[in-house]
Amino acid sequence: MIHQYKLGGYNIVLDVCSGAVHAVDEIAYDIIALYEQNDRETVLRVMAERYPELPAEELAECYDQITELKDAGKLFAPDTFLPLAGKLKEKSAGVVKALCLHVAHTCNLNCSYCFASQGKYHGERAIMSLEVGKRALDFLIENSGTRRNLEVDFFGGEPLLNFDMIKQLVAYARSIEKEHGKNFRFTLTTNGMNINDDVIDFANREMSNVVLSLDGRKEIHDRFRVDYEGKGSYDRIVPLFQKLVEARGGKNYYMRGTFTHANPDFLADIKTMLDLGFTELSMEPVVCAPGDPAELTEEDRMLVKQQYEELAELMLQRDKEGKPFTFYHYMIDLEGGPCIYKRVSGCGSGTEYMAVTPWGDLYPCHQFVGEETYKLGDIYQGVTNKCAQCEFAECNVYARPECRDCWARLYCSGGCAANAYHATGSVKGVYEPGCELFRKRMECAIMVAIARTLGEEE
Repeated sequence: MIHQYKLGGYNIVLDVCSGAVHAVDEIAYDIIALYEQNDRETVLRVMAERYPELPAEELAECYDQITELKDAGKLFAPDTFLPLAGKLKEKSAGVVKALCLHVAHTCNLNCSYCFASQGKYHGERAIMSLEVGKRALDFLIENSGTRRNLEVDFFGGEPLLNFDMIKQLVAYARSIEKEHGKNFRFTLTTNGMNINDDVIDFANREMSNVVLSLDGRKEIHDRFRVDYEGKGSYDRIVPLFQKLVEARGGKNYYMRGTFTHANPDFLADIKTMLDLGFTELSMEPVVCAPGDPAELTEEDRMLVKQQYEELAELMLQRDKEGKPFTFYHYMIDLEGGPCIYKRVSGCGSGTEYMAVTPWGDLYPCHQFVGEETYKLGDIYQGVTNKCAQCEFAECNVYARPECRDCWARLYCSGGCAANAYHATGSVKGVYEPGCELFRKRMECAIMVAIARTLGEEE
């Protein structure tokens, strides 16, 4: 299976199953489009009619070069991954490598689009105790098998509302990791309201990454990200974010924004972040219930796709100016990329990755917390809801019939199970609006990678 498209002045051909990406001229592009459905004689006859000015020998040579790429497994490669799909996850069954610790089911902001119901996750406000946190880390070690590197995300609500416990828990992790042959890597996600010098010093010392919530322009950010008095948070948090990022040397962080029906022209928000000095950026499309005022309309999505193209052009222009920046969804490696396990199996929610509530319950990921059907168990008894876990173990790109003919399937790995569930009622469903935007992002990401690669070769 191949996917062909034109973007940024390039004729791009993606061979889906080999992962090979080709930037070709018009002749090769057209021959590739005809190749699979026609024999050599037919293809060359059609091409001769289309390009009468070209010698027949040149067309034949191009056709033969495409055949060589096919024989080398770099074009029209067969899909050999389907038989492996169910077996890949079996190899890591029972091995947990990451936890999302909900250290605070409460928040000091009242964002109307919050999937977590302002941090309460459809339940009561709660704070994780040190005892529960310690047991969660012990559970992770006990269930991590031979894995050395373990990931822990401090999440909420707003995790800095439980900052003292976070510091004590990290100290506990450092005190036990060596004896167990482990290495903890911590991430903090924060809205910034409680950032101070102590937080900055601690984050720079202990956090491998810090995720900072900012939606871009002041008027956009303050539309949704408000406190309980309805006051926007932009003016308070931006200077704190700038101070934290500067102290981290501009590395190991990213700004995480959400665009909604209010700002499908999100490139303006990206530019605002750049003007503020931030260069590690992410803007995610909102996921909400149908009919929600924040929902992206079909017209919005058309604009968003145009914005993705303009974002790609901006990135390349800034490269030329010596002012590059990173956009999370455009981070793609054409040479290596994710291993085939990751490409087929997906994110590992419910199997390798779980979320822990303040009282120690286990859920497949942070977006399932509060969905009692998918409560997996707890950190004391482990996973007891084996049926629910099996659903996630069976989640892979081939578990969804809609994915099998999609050219982007080995990039999205079947997409987000939580988005699928909330859109369709099934973790094996497909959230088509998200798929539509993902495919566009991937086209742009591949184009940017090609442009950068070819630019380095000049």
